[in-house]
Amino acid sequence: MHFWKQFRAKACSVSLAGATKDDVLRELVTNLVEGGSLAGALSDKAFVALVEREKMATTGVGQNVAIPHVRVPGLTQTAAALSLHRAGLPWGSVDDEPVHLVFTVLRPERAGEHHDPEQHLEMMRWIARLSRSSDFRSFALQARTRTELVDLLKEMSSV
Repeated sequence: MHFWKQFRAKACSVSLAGATKDDVLRELVTNLVEGGSLAGALSDKAFVALVEREKMATTGVGQNVAIPHVRVPGLTQTAAALSLHRAGLPWGSVDDEPVHLVFTVLRPERAGEHHDPEQHLEMMRWIARLSRSSDFRSFALQARTRTELVDLLKEMSSV
């Protein structure tokens, strides 16, 4: 499967501006809604789920990457985005380094016509591999447009 297709350029960002983790989580949800990946009616549920997930354990996986991922009640298919916070943001990451790259993944609570939990796990493994790739991180940070981010995901689809 081509997991990069889950990422719509209009839902991604090369200019996250939030000053706190909660600000950025809200910004990520807003971008998913404005980009057509998430219904506006689900935005509050998605935001609350992301905040609660961060309270359980950080999604900052190290090497300046965070992968906030949650189940959202009422969602019927995966909504995903890759975003950049150029200044870096304290995230409570496992290595205590600021986060610059954020993979956001919202998924349905259960399997359905547009959601296969096994495929979802494969996508999450792919994202984890990308996050460990120094080449990917370097090229992502050089992206100037949302389309360039998605093009990079496509290029790295075999990782």
